Amino acid sequence: MQTVSFSQSGLTALPPLALYIHFPWCVRKCPYCDFNSHAVKEGIPEDRYIDALIADLESNLPQVWGRSVSSIFMGGGTPSLFSAASMDRLLDGIRARIKLNPDAEITLEANPGTFEIEKFAGYKAAGINRLSIGIQSFNAEHLTALGRIHNRDEALRAIEIAAKHFDNYNLDLMYALPKQTLAQAEADIDQAIACGSTHLSAYHLTLEPNTLFHRYPPALPDDDLAADMQEMIEAKLAAAGFEHYETSAFAKPNKRSQHNLNYWRFGDYLGIGAGAHGKISFHDKIIRQARFKQPSEYLTKMTAGSAIQTEEIIEKSALPFEFMLNTLRLTEGFPIALFTERTGLPMTKIIHEIERACSEGLLERDLHHVKPTLKGQRFLNVLMERFLPE
Repeated sequence: MQTVSFSQSGLTALPPLALYIHFPWCVRKCPYCDFNSHAVKEGIPEDRYIDALIADLESNLPQVWGRSVSSIFMGGGTPSLFSAASMDRLLDGIRARIKLNPDAEITLEANPGTFEIEKFAGYKAAGINRLSIGIQSFNAEHLTALGRIHNRDEALRAIEIAAKHFDNYNLDLMYALPKQTLAQAEADIDQAIACGSTHLSAYHLTLEPNTLFHRYPPALPDDDLAADMQEMIEAKLAAAGFEHYETSAFAKPNKRSQHNLNYWRFGDYLGIGAGAHGKISFHDKIIRQARFKQPSEYLTKMTAGSAIQTEEIIEKSALPFEFMLNTLRLTEGFPIALFTERTGLPMTKIIHEIERACSEGLLERDLHHVKPTLKGQRFLNVLMERFLPE
């Protein structure tokens, strides 16, 4: 375990705490995916993994004594490969060990190829109250190019099932896909709007290192066409009543993802499961943790008592960048007081960088609030670079 020295942060209050749970298995690894996911080869040790998750949470309770959980997000991989009975046992184990807020948002990621009516009714009965469905596209050609295991009909059927059991669900879409035209991207958005979802995530396809697409790049739309797609998506969703509240996220009123908002507001989250990351604040420090990534190694380590591979304290000099890296993804930005509340540092630590970004038209501010301009949203990486530690 790695520990890094730290100067006192001086936090006077702890931020909200969320729980992230990682499920590392999927049916097949997609060529664009750089998440910790592993194709199922010899079955999933479902019961053993649920036991390990509960033990993982229990072993880390001393770091979050007295704190309640505001949201849970089950990501992957494909969590919906697990049975409803397993999810019920997992959530019972969580409730028995840590306090959940009465209105806690509990989200499960699901792929259309793993939808079953009975299973999703069981998820709802277990206490899951929000779904995030990995559609990516409704176009057969693009689904094939992305290596997805579902087709258009299965996607629409999955959404139909979700709508019967959940009044809050997200659809994940991607744009700037291989050989995608503007009209095809528009057709995907039109179809997603027609499905009646309360939340849409629209991600620009990027070629991430250590993926098949990075090694063998497909022909992608150029930057101008991708920008046209982004503007079209924003305009279409605004007209359909969606609020563009985060770089890639759009929500109907009162349907923003509370779990993701906690990330973007530099809140805390305990991460359990293979490869899960976490951020936990104390009055004198803020730490990051990472679990072992390989499922078999995670299970072995957890059986021995702990699956934490690294634990480091965030240096004071890195906190301004870490804070801005998250909060500037929000189109509404952040209240100035939040910087000190979440980092323990005075606003003077970043005031010169903020003023420079304002002079460049990337930020705007008043006495109480800082937010990215439209230019800042379009050139977000440039904006964030302004806050890198020297």
